Amino acid sequence: MTIGLGDALPAGTLHENTPGNHVDVRAFFASGKSILFGVPGAFTPGCHLTHLPGYINDHEALKAKGVDRVACISVNDAFVMAAWGEATGATGKVTMLADPQGTYVKSLGLDVDAAALGGTRSKRFALVIEDGRVTDLQVEPDGFGLSCSLSNELIDRL
Repeated sequence: MTIGLGDALPAGTLHENTPGNHVDVRAFFASGKSILFGVPGAFTPGCHLTHLPGYINDHEALKAKGVDRVACISVNDAFVMAAWGEATGATGKVTMLADPQGTYVKSLGLDVDAAALGGTRSKRFALVIEDGRVTDLQVEPDGFGLSCSLSNELIDRL
């Protein structure tokens, strides 16, 4: 079952920068307005050239709409996510969260079988979370497209 509007985020642990730096998802998103967007893979063309850069470039516009934090999740290891964040200038703007086995995206119901990328991956999505509850959910219709989950589309919805 896919997470829905009004639902509390499920419990889970993700990783930031290294496998040993655990992020308790519920605690991380417990207060304020946040965005969590999911991508199929770090450094993949749509993710690397369009999706993540949009959130980085729109950082100030999102803050102006009351967004306290933005995080990106992908089924990659923490080292890859850290390197991707450094390569794109995400530091200080987008928190790069690793879900190495796809456990958390599965708990959201937002996983997809992507054999070309090595198996289970995250669908492309964007969640607006307020005080730990989902207030907006945009999932790309085919799981991979670049439309409703982009930052500029989300800004218009905030």
